[in-house]
Amino acid sequence: MIPRRGHDPHLEKLRSRRAFIKKAAAGTAIVAFGGALYRLAGDDLTRAARAQKLPDGRPRLPPGQRVIERLRPMGGQPGDPNPSAFHLKVHGEVERPLDLSFAELLALPQVVMIADVHCVTGWSVLGAKWKGVRVRELARRAGVKPTARYVIFEAAHGYTSNVPLREAMTPDVLVAHRIGGHPLPRRHGAPVRGLVPDLYFWKSPKWLTGIRFSTHDHPGYWETRGYHNHGDPWREQRYG
Repeated sequence: MIPRRGHDPHLEKLRSRRAFIKKAAAGTAIVAFGGALYRLAGDDLTRAARAQKLPDGRPRLPPGQRVIERLRPMGGQPGDPNPSAFHLKVHGEVERPLDLSFAELLALPQVVMIADVHCVTGWSVLGAKWKGVRVRELARRAGVKPTARYVIFEAAHGYTSNVPLREAMTPDVLVAHRIGGHPLPRRHGAPVRGLVPDLYFWKSPKWLTGIRFSTHDHPGYWETRGYHNHGDPWREQRYG
């Protein structure tokens, strides 16, 4: 099919997604994803979160966000959820590339932490309990070269997301394999996903397969489709 003159299919998809984001941020609503219904939390939870501050002085809830009680599965083409098939490659600008099985990942120093996450569509989940391995621990073991400037998270079916190295090395950025005391469900990226809580949640890829350290920035799947290259929720960096 040849698009009609003046019609850009990519632009139309972007406009549709923007319209959805505005609707999702408008207040309490019931929305459907993957055949399941999820109710946005009431205004009381959102108001309480807006009254709180992070240790660095930022409001706990970024602008344009509403609190919900649990993660929504936001789609994507699933990878293999079987831990026995899992391998994580740590490569690129490193002295000692790694290829870790799931058992080898679990043998590394583990971190349990509480972290909020914020989706570009306007919902936030606060106080989620995550467990995993810090990305900076993997960087230390792989021997990241001084030439590295970016981290490229690689996931199933070619999905990628890009994060500046200085942000990927903060202590709350994880390769996560548990949430709420349980293994990650498949719909949330089992057996392993990235977790970058200070950026919009698309930067935390599900079904993680690799971490590549790079000298240059390489915009990822959503970044090349009109989303912001950085994705800071407190600056509402939704679109490029």
